[in-house]
Amino acid sequence: MSFSGFIVQLINGLASASSLFLVAAGLSLIFGVTRIVNFAHGSFFMVGIYVAYSLVERLSGALGFWVALPLAALIVGVLGALIEVVLLRRIYKAPELFQLLATFALVLVIKDAVLWLWGPDELLGPRAPGLSGSVSLLGRQFPSYDLFLIVVGPLVLGAVWLLLTRTRFGTLVRAATQDREMVSALGVNQAWLFTAVFALGAMLAGLGGALQLPREPATLEMDLHTIGAAFVVVVVGGMGSIPGAYAAALLISEIKAICIWLGVVDVFGLSVSFSKLTLVVDFLVMAVVLVWRPWGLFGRPQAPSRYVGMQEEPLRRPGKAYLVAAAVLGLLLAAAPVLTAQSPYTTVLLIDLLIAALFAASLHFIMGPAGMHSFGHAAYFGLGAYGAALLVRTLGLPMEVALVVAPLVAAAGAFVYGWFAVRLSGVYLAMLTLAFAQITWAITYQWDSFTGGSNGLTGVWPAAWLADKRMYYWLTLALVGAGVWWLRRVLFSPFGYALRAGRDSVLRADAIGIDVKRMQWAAFVVAGTAAGLAGALYAFSKGSISPESLAVGKSVDGLVMVLLGGIQTLAGPVVGAVTFTWLHDTVARNTDYWRAMLGAIILILVLLFPQGIAGTIKQIFDNMRDAKNTKEGAA
Repeated sequence: MSFSGFIVQLINGLASASSLFLVAAGLSLIFGVTRIVNFAHGSFFMVGIYVAYSLVERLSGALGFWVALPLAALIVGVLGALIEVVLLRRIYKAPELFQLLATFALVLVIKDAVLWLWGPDELLGPRAPGLSGSVSLLGRQFPSYDLFLIVVGPLVLGAVWLLLTRTRFGTLVRAATQDREMVSALGVNQAWLFTAVFALGAMLAGLGGALQLPREPATLEMDLHTIGAAFVVVVVGGMGSIPGAYAAALLISEIKAICIWLGVVDVFGLSVSFSKLTLVVDFLVMAVVLVWRPWGLFGRPQAPSRYVGMQEEPLRRPGKAYLVAAAVLGLLLAAAPVLTAQSPYTTVLLIDLLIAALFAASLHFIMGPAGMHSFGHAAYFGLGAYGAALLVRTLGLPMEVALVVAPLVAAAGAFVYGWFAVRLSGVYLAMLTLAFAQITWAITYQWDSFTGGSNGLTGVWPAAWLADKRMYYWLTLALVGAGVWWLRRVLFSPFGYALRAGRDSVLRADAIGIDVKRMQWAAFVVAGTAAGLAGALYAFSKGSISPESLAVGKSVDGLVMVLLGGIQTLAGPVVGAVTFTWLHDTVARNTDYWRAMLGAIILILVLLFPQGIAGTIKQIFDNMRDAKNTKEGAA
């Protein structure tokens, strides 16, 4: 740990900060004006580097290289404008999570479009002409191109700041960030303002990707990796604050640089690898900032939007027809292994569908009735799965005992994380849950001696009497049915009514003596327990468990399931989970471009069924019932 190495690492952190800032600035602009949590923003970054690669190949010479980078950014900006006009403009008045589902579908479509155009291999671009060498700093060699990036970040920051503070367009953008409905009321063409902002944000992300061409290869995994880091920077800096985005990018990048410089350090006789903290240090910073200052370092409390989702109807107890249909479905599910005896894979798929249904129902419990958005629900699923695996492998407990104890492990995690999370609301609460999930994933991923690290744990098989998949299916059906029934029963208890009262009006609930935060905290524990049971069942069904069960992708899958089925109905998460899992399995087995097809299906469902599949079916039946009552009243 030399002083020269420390200085060089800090300078390297400045270069990384500039690259991260370009992506985060665009995301911050888009969210500040449109209020869309744009999950596809990382895809614009990825498209930027791929387009730059192709342009550099076609535009020869040093001049061609430097022309290709801004040209790639412009192309990505045009792509962003087209996406905004064709798709997002139709859903601006929809709830935020509904918009998130649409942008997630875009991620799938764009990823397969890139795969089709450029192939699956990594593409490494040429070195930057004129900046391909290095300079000597304190006796160490430092890439000249990184020094160029250090300058680019402040230049772009200054240019955006001048645009926002010295032009009419910037004045409108800042006004829309504060109150977009008032801007519309003053006669401003809000639609085209949104298009321009979205195009500018996409162009900044594309520029960030293009500038990475000489530094790293273009890969298909860049989108999700980049969007996670960009979300962190935007939240830490403050939603809608461009200077805040730069300060946050600088802070996180320098902390990562210091961790790399420290390497492995002995602390009171224990070897601590600070370099491994780079996987999670940004989420640690976000968690600390959100707990201390929920609106970010440079942000301020977000003004509530006048656009709200569809009015929540009171939950009604199921009628006789609903109970009969549920009973018939239960009988069909119980007989499924017998009816499909010639297709063993069907039983395996049904087990996956049931586990997904319980996982989605547990997430819906805190998203719908409790009104809390969670982007990190996979943490409890993973804690339950790893808890079951470790109880069997390390302690030698029977599988039956592990199925009872593992959900309690997940409940303990929800107890701790929920205590912090319920102090926030909206997107800030969602981001804190994401931070906790990523911290949990990082610990699991790196603790080789306990969790198996990146390889996970194998040999987690059910008891001998469940060796037959049909027996395990019936056990899963019984436990999932009990779990879904328990969640539903809780919602119709006094606790459930108090929970929904806090969701609908915190002030009124508080006025009648309901401790809203405590109710929400308890809801986290209930949902975590159910998700932990789903995770334990998953571990024994597969015979192994890996860190992927805690990754961001798993949490996103849960969100898609809930929103696809419909967040305003209790049957929605089950319908969404079955639909999404079945589509994922069917499409993936029939085409190499399954992501694009799945994304297209989700987009179609989003546009045609804005209330989700179950919500739309419920609305149809409600309209039929109302029409019948109207006719009877007229008669």
